[in-house]
Amino acid sequence: MPSFKNIREHWVRPALFFGNNPISLAGGAITTASAVTMIAYWLVELFGVASPNPYLGIIFLFLLPAVFIAGLLLIPLGVYVRRKKLLAAGAIPSVYPRIDLNDPIFRHGIDIVLIATVLNLIVVAWASYRGAAYMDSPEFCGQSCHVMNPELAAYRVSAHSHVNCVECHIGSGAQAYFSAKVNGTKQLIEVAVHPIAGLAPKLIPNYPTPIPSPVTSLRPARDTCQACHTPTRFDGEKLLVKSRFADDEQNSESQTVLILHLGGVDSLSHKTGIHGIHLGHIEYISTDETRTTIPWIERDNPDGTKSTYVASALNGAQPQGERRVMDCIDCHNRASHTFVTPEEAINRAMVDGAISPELPFVHKKGLELLKTDYASEDQARTQISQKLQAYYAASYPAIAGPKAQLIKAAGDELYVLWSQNVFPYMKMTWGTHPNHIGHQDYPGCFRCHDGDHVTKTAESITQDCAACHNLLAVEEAKPKVLADLGIQQ
Repeated sequence: MPSFKNIREHWVRPALFFGNNPISLAGGAITTASAVTMIAYWLVELFGVASPNPYLGIIFLFLLPAVFIAGLLLIPLGVYVRRKKLLAAGAIPSVYPRIDLNDPIFRHGIDIVLIATVLNLIVVAWASYRGAAYMDSPEFCGQSCHVMNPELAAYRVSAHSHVNCVECHIGSGAQAYFSAKVNGTKQLIEVAVHPIAGLAPKLIPNYPTPIPSPVTSLRPARDTCQACHTPTRFDGEKLLVKSRFADDEQNSESQTVLILHLGGVDSLSHKTGIHGIHLGHIEYISTDETRTTIPWIERDNPDGTKSTYVASALNGAQPQGERRVMDCIDCHNRASHTFVTPEEAINRAMVDGAISPELPFVHKKGLELLKTDYASEDQARTQISQKLQAYYAASYPAIAGPKAQLIKAAGDELYVLWSQNVFPYMKMTWGTHPNHIGHQDYPGCFRCHDGDHVTKTAESITQDCAACHNLLAVEEAKPKVLADLGIQQ
């Protein structure tokens, strides 16, 4: 009992006496109001009726918790201010007002304070957890910041759309988390001051448009890709069918069929195919920001020697540029954020039936509309559909009515394709971000396998097509091989 009496006399009584001030009372009111609001939002969210608006997450998981904590801080601040004032005026009582635990009103007050303290601790802990979880979500990374809309659009239609952004862009450990948040804060400042950055570009930071690619701060593939994908896995062969449509009235379809030698490490530990041949230690130097121009490559051979391949224009000299060890993302550079060419986009949509090949010249007209410059997303949304409908009304009035639904669906899909690849406000259009897989639309494989990289002994990097794939059909209408395989009739 003496210890309780000591606490009551020297802590509880003074706290209650000095806490009776406007600042502390306001802090208590703010804390209570913000806590009730946050709990109500969490309950609404728990029952699945919360709005998907990403800014609500910022308000209820960041701003309100900050207000809640600010309210808590106001309580001791008010105590400190009142005590300081009374001390300066010499008005601190020698005996603080008596605490009578026999008074039921006072006891209920103590109960409320204790319960509120426990609830406050729970609210702070839960808000901290929810805030951290929200910062790990694609909604926060992609939607809260409009600068990231291009990356979010590509992410949503990628094979990695189920993988949270932080899995690749942050990683585990306190250091990785702290580094990412510091960088994120810098980007937040750049976005916040963007409206005035143009007035003093040398003094005020601004975010780049478009977002630079590749991300130079991305961790090595062994810490990202290889958390799910085993590099030494033997993938064997893969059948690939590529369809394209001509610009004639019938939108004539042709297909290229090839067998990709993905390879890997087989059961006899042999390294074969595309993956196997690149599993060794390879370093390269790129002389441009997109890692498209690679004039220097060095490979470790199995016998311990090194082979250095240099572009002929350098005459064996080592160029200046970024030097890095090759890993997965040097080929799969747009694994989760792939932007395609307009030809690739419309061909895929026509294969899927989202754009009907029954519509005459839809491939040619669709490409024309996709490649048109639009000042904004709203303009593209309106004009693409209107221009396609106007084209068929003028050129093919006989089908404009009967196939109005197909025409409208085609116009809507063309806008979707455009909106997934073109972002005027970010100065991003078709082809802004090259994809290094393959070699049809961008240099890709030919960055190294171009026959121009040679060693001092005139040995060049192979250009043998069969090392990577076998062509079974090249732009054929209904290739026989697909019928033989039972894929097409």
